[in-house]
Amino acid sequence: MSSTNDNPLREGVRLERTADPCAVVIFGASGDLTKRKLVPALYRLTQERLLPAEFAIIGFARSPMSHEDFRAKMKDAILTYSEAKSIDEAVWESFAKGIFYVSGDVNNSESYRQIRELLDQVDRERGTAGNRVFYLSTSPSLYAEAIQQLGAADLAKPKGKGWTRIIIEKPFGHDLASAKALNEQVAEVFDEEQVYRIDHYLGKETVQNLMVFRFANGIFEPIWNRRYVDHVQITNAETLGVEARGGYYDTTGVLRDMIQNHVFQVMSLVAMEPPINLGANAVRDEKIKAMQAVRSISPDKVNDFAVRGQYVAGAVAGKPVPAYREEKDVARNSQTDTFAAVKLYFDNWRWADVPFYLRSGKRLPKRVTEIAITFRKAPLHLFKSVQQELEPNVLVIRVQPDEGITLRIGAKVPGQATRIRWVNMDFRYGASFGVASPEAYERLLLDCILGDSTLYARRDMTERGWEIVMPILEAWANAKEEVPKY
Repeated sequence: MSSTNDNPLREGVRLERTADPCAVVIFGASGDLTKRKLVPALYRLTQERLLPAEFAIIGFARSPMSHEDFRAKMKDAILTYSEAKSIDEAVWESFAKGIFYVSGDVNNSESYRQIRELLDQVDRERGTAGNRVFYLSTSPSLYAEAIQQLGAADLAKPKGKGWTRIIIEKPFGHDLASAKALNEQVAEVFDEEQVYRIDHYLGKETVQNLMVFRFANGIFEPIWNRRYVDHVQITNAETLGVEARGGYYDTTGVLRDMIQNHVFQVMSLVAMEPPINLGANAVRDEKIKAMQAVRSISPDKVNDFAVRGQYVAGAVAGKPVPAYREEKDVARNSQTDTFAAVKLYFDNWRWADVPFYLRSGKRLPKRVTEIAITFRKAPLHLFKSVQQELEPNVLVIRVQPDEGITLRIGAKVPGQATRIRWVNMDFRYGASFGVASPEAYERLLLDCILGDSTLYARRDMTERGWEIVMPILEAWANAKEEVPKY
């Protein structure tokens, strides 16, 4: 007689994927992203046996450092920033043997010769088989130079049976013209299938669950359209200010920093048609089709479709916080948006006349990222005698914090009289699966190593995002009135 552990229904559906041996070269390895996200994610993947023993990390930055110094810093980073805040010494010993460091300058061709020599050494000693991932975590102003230098050093094209890929962090351009120019510079050196434009929001479990939720459940997709949906809201709210990023943020703003990439990526998953399969290009083809259907905003109509704001001084958790213009490295007369809200329409059959409301901002009352699908009310109000107005059903998909899904429905209150109360049907990731969701960078880094670009942005998607927001950015740049405060 088989045990319950042999019951396939208890196991669920799982796709096992084996990663190739490879080396990951991190540009800007002395920066925050490397210690807070990248190395803790790679360590966790190693700990979970999702990366092979034949794996290496090469850090590249200007700071002078030995291999041992870099290893010590990365160990501290894992202890400080990983979810477990601990290290398995046996795993770390093996992991650390594959960590190396090159001190150099992105603009110096000699640095790339050193990287190439170290990669060759790692191939011989660690068995990484000529497979390479280059991760650009530098200032965006250095992307073009780094890409050109990789090409000149003969590091961009695969050697033998190996493969070469490049991950490019956001922001991908500052506007449409710069995004197109950067794409052209990338295309001169790398083939599109080698390029992975990362958006960490797509690595979040709840965002990945959107397609499963829509296309694996027969009860939702039939009503996922204009006949049943009244409007869609996508919210990304933060309680924090710009913190130490004032210099960067003052040249960017929330429309560029969040809505043009993160929020648009989520919106495309909500709005897309079913793909013909789950292959990377099939999914991304449907996402770009949806984005191409977004109605353009006329320059003279921007105020009808977009609003902006900038935070002033206040208090968070009882502690005073400065106004945006008082933040370090921010101009005292800055007109930069720290809050933006946009209303968009899709000119297609599924979503005609259904407004999508997108908003993102800093120093807001609570930290939350969520998608709210508000459905149309029932066509006939049978309960006017007991309740004048019925609330609509709302489906809320919480991306962060407390990942989960809530469906708001009307139900009869127990008792002799007929009274309606609106209640929530809840699904929580932690409670339902009993395991913590992996960090977004864990999934995205593993996908790149596996050659799966489904959760990465394609060239046409990045450019389309800029096309949609450019009329708004230009109108705000030319506005004579002061940016509203909140």
